[in-house]
Amino acid sequence: MSEAENGLPTKTGRRLARWREYHAYQYLRAGEDYHAFDFVRQIGREPAAAVEWPAAVEQRAREFEEQHLVVSAHDHLSLRPTDPAHFAEYRRQGREATPYEGIAHSGVDLFFDGGPAAVSMIRSHTPWDWDDTISDLAMRQSDWAHQGLVAPVRDLGDLDRARATDRVGVVLTLEAATPIGTDLDRLDILYGLGVRLLGLVYSESNQLGSGLADTGDGGLTLLGRRALRRMNDLGIIVDVSHTGDQTALDAARRSSAPVVITHAGARSLWPSARMKPDEVIKACADTGGYIGVEAAPHTTITRGYPQHCLDSVMEHLEHCLDIVGIDHVALGPDTNFGDHVAWHRVFGALLGKDGQRRQLPPHQPVAHVRGCENPAESTRNMIRWLFEHGYSDQEIAKIAGGNVHRVATQVWCG
Repeated sequence: MSEAENGLPTKTGRRLARWREYHAYQYLRAGEDYHAFDFVRQIGREPAAAVEWPAAVEQRAREFEEQHLVVSAHDHLSLRPTDPAHFAEYRRQGREATPYEGIAHSGVDLFFDGGPAAVSMIRSHTPWDWDDTISDLAMRQSDWAHQGLVAPVRDLGDLDRARATDRVGVVLTLEAATPIGTDLDRLDILYGLGVRLLGLVYSESNQLGSGLADTGDGGLTLLGRRALRRMNDLGIIVDVSHTGDQTALDAARRSSAPVVITHAGARSLWPSARMKPDEVIKACADTGGYIGVEAAPHTTITRGYPQHCLDSVMEHLEHCLDIVGIDHVALGPDTNFGDHVAWHRVFGALLGKDGQRRQLPPHQPVAHVRGCENPAESTRNMIRWLFEHGYSDQEIAKIAGGNVHRVATQVWCG
């Protein structure tokens, strides 16, 4: 019998009680200390994106979520303005709003939060500016310190305490090490600020290696090899989601700890540079790492589903299961609360999208991905899809959180 049937609150109910309707930066005076934007709805923003599941599937999934660790290997816990015309002004203010209500509804126990990605613009118009990066990391934690739902996670003890008190754990990550420039000691600073997972490169090449959007791939540089060793020594998980293929292979070969792909899909299913070839997926799995299957608009499409949707996302997931097995696949939706397509359109150059010119098969543009529109829906629907398609509780427990937890244990406690 479930908690709801016993008349007890569900996980979502307990977290909504923790939330207490706090909104971002509520400790300040809106309109006086900062500009208050009109934000999108966190629940049901796109009704057409919703998926209805059979009652038996829904019940089984809810019971599973009560009993097992659920992890998003990569999402952006960012609440975006309703009007895309305000995106740039919003980022320049430097106060990324955390979507607490949506987090409470997500069913996720631990988020790896990618933050605002390459979109800096607070003090500089340069992507991955160091000062902007530090400001973003510190500003979000200042807001988190004033509420009772989100708990920063720097080690497994933090995660255990968060789950025991009905809070949602959040791991700070960056999608690129670009802000460190050539100063490896900045990796220690990032670690000190709570960063526990770091991408080597984001699309455009940096001092460490080559990015997936660039014209060539020379692999890890000498500095990149030294940075990799420092990350291993510190206990920062190495992410190659946005690197070039050879750079990812070099990282997997040289790392003394698991190397992961937090958010991508299979290039053998969709020939986009954002997807990973089977060789790279296998190389990361061979280190003990995993691939988190993503759902950001216009990424994990397939020829069978040329209109991006939950089914195309899960076709990528099943392909990854086929080539690396149940111990090396996770859920990495890469979603946010707002118009994701418009965000890419506004900041495409900063995100390196103007360099991703690989010719793709015919496909249908979407305004949102049905079933994976935001972090409150995507992981939940991916889990329910697995139940509807016959996966066991034990298999889903690995995909939904166990594989990420194993890697975190090995890297953070090693």
